[in-house]
Amino acid sequence: MTFTDQYRSTEDLPGAIPVFPLAGAILLPRGQLPLNIFEPRYLKMVDDALRGERIIGMVQPDGEAAILASQMPDRSPPLCGVGCAGRITSFAETGDGRVVITLTGISRFRTGTELTAMTPYRQCEVSWDEFADDLIAGHEQDAVSREKLLEILKEYLDTHGLQADWRAIKLSSNETLVNSLCTISPYGPREKQALLEARTLEDRNQMLIALTEQALRELSPGDATVQ
Repeated sequence: MTFTDQYRSTEDLPGAIPVFPLAGAILLPRGQLPLNIFEPRYLKMVDDALRGERIIGMVQPDGEAAILASQMPDRSPPLCGVGCAGRITSFAETGDGRVVITLTGISRFRTGTELTAMTPYRQCEVSWDEFADDLIAGHEQDAVSREKLLEILKEYLDTHGLQADWRAIKLSSNETLVNSLCTISPYGPREKQALLEARTLEDRNQMLIALTEQALRELSPGDATVQ
């Protein structure tokens, strides 16, 4: 039983959560996202989460102007309509005042009304119901076009002279493979948000394949071999 297995229905999840706006970073159900926390407001957020339900919502600022504004402590830029909540499943303090945590994804949520809170970090009411299937491990993963994803991944790695742990990839489930690759993918905030909001795991897989094919075409427009 994993830490996130305790969330069996949307009723097991809180109606309001602290949110961490971070451009270019997404979390997906049962995926893991390491975070290096150093800003005082987010150190306070982590401390409060550890004392409570250990849940933090990852959500991107909405738009280029919002991304810039999110870097200013006194600004509250608009947020994207969909984020993903994670549970703090590892925590370590460093010698220079930072903390390093890992969030393990629970479920996506739709952002609602932002709370008027005394905390230095933001809190929002959230709705989980439209993402209830996120709580089902491996939901519809048998529909994933795994071979096509592996084919385009190998081409991308070969093109960039990168290596991968193919044994670990072979042993990973379709859900783990797709969601992990989406999380670490080099694409921008807009593309990352589209991957996050994809309706099904196979929709996300096809979108990731298309983005990678496009990146390869742009790298070698004259002799692209992607079919």
